[in-house]
Parts: sequence; C-alpha cells; structure tokens
Amino acid sequence: MKFIINYWYVPILILIFLTGIILTIKLKGVQFRRLGKGFKLMLKPSGNELGEVTTFQALCISLSATLGTGNIIGVSTAIAVGGAGSLFWMFMFALFGLATKYAEGYLAIKYRRINKDGEVIGGPFAYIEYGMGKKFIPLAKIFAFLAALCAVMGMGTMTQSNAMVDGFNIIFKPKHYITIFNYDVSILAIIIGLFITVLCGIVLFGGLKRISVVCEKIVPFMAILYLCLCLLIIILNIGSVPSAFVTIFKMAFSSKSVVGGITGYTILKAITAGAQKGIFANEAGLGSTPIALATSKTSSATDEGLISMAAMVITMIFCLITGLVVIVTDAWLNPLEGLYITDYAFKEGLFFNETFSSILLIVCLCIFAFSSIIGWCVYGEKSVCYLTNNNKFIRKLYILIYVLSVFFGAILKVDLIWNLADIFNGLMAIPNLIALIFLSRIVQVDTIKELQL
Repeated sequence: MKFIINYWYVPILILIFLTGIILTIKLKGVQFRRLGKGFKLMLKPSGNELGEVTTFQALCISLSATLGTGNIIGVSTAIAVGGAGSLFWMFMFALFGLATKYAEGYLAIKYRRINKDGEVIGGPFAYIEYGMGKKFIPLAKIFAFLAALCAVMGMGTMTQSNAMVDGFNIIFKPKHYITIFNYDVSILAIIIGLFITVLCGIVLFGGLKRISVVCEKIVPFMAILYLCLCLLIIILNIGSVPSAFVTIFKMAFSSKSVVGGITGYTILKAITAGAQKGIFANEAGLGSTPIALATSKTSSATDEGLISMAAMVITMIFCLITGLVVIVTDAWLNPLEGLYITDYAFKEGLFFNETFSSILLIVCLCIFAFSSIIGWCVYGEKSVCYLTNNNKFIRKLYILIYVLSVFFGAILKVDLIWNLADIFNGLMAIPNLIALIFLSRIVQVDTIKELQL
C-alpha cells in the first residue's frame, strides 16, 4: 500500500515517456533534425495573421509558466530525493518529450478556433473536439476542467506564492504568528500574500493583452539574471564540474547509497524524481503550453511546433544549470528541502555575503513565480472559456478565485500544496496524451511533408 501511495504517478510517467518515443519515431526525430530552425523562428516578427498576441509574446507566456519554481525548487528537490542521477533521467525524458512538445504546438495552431468575440480558443480541448470528433467532447471537457483546476489549485497559484513566502522566510526569519482556524500563520506570510494577490489582480484583470505585455518584459529579464548568477557559480567552481557530470552518470545507474550509507538513493528514486520534477518544469505532455501557443499570430502549425520545442530546450537548460549549481556546491548532500537546497548552493557558490546571496536568489524566485502565476492564469481562463461557451461573468469569477488562491497558497503548508500540484498534473496529462496518440498520424503526414523529413 505504501508503495502505491508513493509511486501512484509512475504509470502516468511511463505513458508520457512512451508517447514521446512513439512521436519521435513517427516524426523521424524532428527534435534532432529541425531544432535549429525552431530557435530561428522564435524571434521572427509576426504578421497580420490570425491570433491575439505576437509569436514572441505567446512564447513568453508559455515560458513564464514553465520557467517557475519547477526550475529552482523542483530540480533541487529531485536531486535531494533521487540523487544526482535524477538529473540524467530528467533529460532522458525531456529528449523524447521534445517530440511531444512539437506535436502539442502543431495541433494548437491546426485546430484552434476564433470565438464570436474574436478570441482564440485553442489547446487540447480544441484539438480533441475538432480533431478527434464531436463524440470526444466529454474528453475535451474533462481536460478543460482539470486544467482550470490545476491552474487554480496546483501549478499556477499555490505552489508559486508558497515558494515566494518560503523565500522571504529565509531572509527575514519570521517570529510573529497568529492563529487562524487552529493553524499558525506568520504575519510576514500574510503581508507577502496580500501584496502578491493585489499585484496579480492588477495584471490578470487586464486581460490577455496586459498579461502578454508583462510577460514580454519580465521573462527575458528574469531568464538572463538567473542564468548569469548560476553561470557565475559554475565558473567559480569550474574544477568541480567534470566530477559533477561523472556523479550524475554514475548515480543514474547505481543503487548504492552515498554519504556513508545514510541517504540510500536508488535507480527507481532517480528515475521517478527526475521524470516527475522534469515534467513539472517543462510541462511536456501536460497539454498546458498549447493553450498559450494557440493565441500566436501565425498560420503555420509546423512553425509553432518547432518554436514549442525550442522553448522546451530553454527550460531544460535552466534545469541543467540549477542542477549543476546544486551538485558542484555539494548542497544536495545536506539534509535540506526545497528552496533551502538552492539557497545553500547560492550561499556557498557566490563570493557575496550569505544574506546578499540569498536576496539575489529570492529576487529571481519571486520573478519566476510571479510570471508563472500570470502565465497559468491564461491556461485556466481559456479552459473556463471553453467550458462555459465564453461566459464573461464566470470567467471574471474564475479569475477572482484564481487571485484569491494566490493568497491562500502563501499561508498553507508546502507539502500539501506540492502534492496537490503533482496529482493535478498527472490527471491533466491523461486526456492530452490520448489525443496526441489519436492525432499522431495527422501530425506525422503534415510534418514530414512540410519539413521535408
């Protein structure tokens, strides 16, 4: 029973992995042969084509959701739970997940629809209904419901605001608490939660246009800042990098314990931790990013598929550098959890004093988390729009609930929140993966023809 509780998500991980392998074979390894073109298309100016935002803005919205706490906390947690070898398995899943990402981006454009208000409705619920047929509408509605639920109770709100409060706890070490429903909550958590909630409300009630503009501004900034800090740590510890890669490969296939036999990492832990947190970071197979990509002003489904792959590579680069930072500083060998692992790595790896190093990390974390909150709102709201036939009152009500969830995430226990996020992720993936397999033949024929594979 304990095994089932701890590894209930393994069948879903296997399904995601097998889907990636099937699509890689059918698409003749498109991720290996046309990835470079995807990077070129990322900066291509958008024309006056159908869509709501520019290709770059749609890309930034999708990146804002994926470049979140999964990269800073998820990667560190995976390494702490499954050992350094989990980083290897994270990339093995991602390697085939690139083909999944391509198919999601392709189908997002091919089967999107424009509603009566000129808004794009696209993503798994669209390609399930219009690609698979009317009899599969219940499956489309199941996905939309789970996506809306995942956004408001898992990936989009609670994990992000909770991580931000966790970051401020590291710096300020709160001492003042109040009791709410027999639960002790720090005054700091309430203040931070209220501030984040108000800020998110200002952005989110401004609609997709305001969200896209905010994402376009902050995503490049946060990416460059975090990348520079991590690269600085790696450069300062360059002598440990070769041994770090050796450790990663050895532990990926070893069941031997480390740290004097205390920790007890196993191959199963490495695979499941790497795959689970990797999917949390890159979202391949979940069906979330196609919802944002569908809003792009483009008419080429293959182009959007290639861009989707390139975006995932960017996400995995951030996972890699976070992993290296944690390993070269030996942060993963300490009995720490979540954000505290990465914080230890920054304190050990940078030449600044510990407080300033923590502040730098928390600034990055807050920007990452805030961008994920507003990015996931697009996923949730579009899902609600599909479910309610664009009922404006319900959409506004959903955004209100979404914003309030940001506050509740700031004051709840972290373990409960992360467990909810993992559960909703797994459930949301199932209808999307069914659709990807069902429509793989269409993706295959068009892709091979248009990309001349």
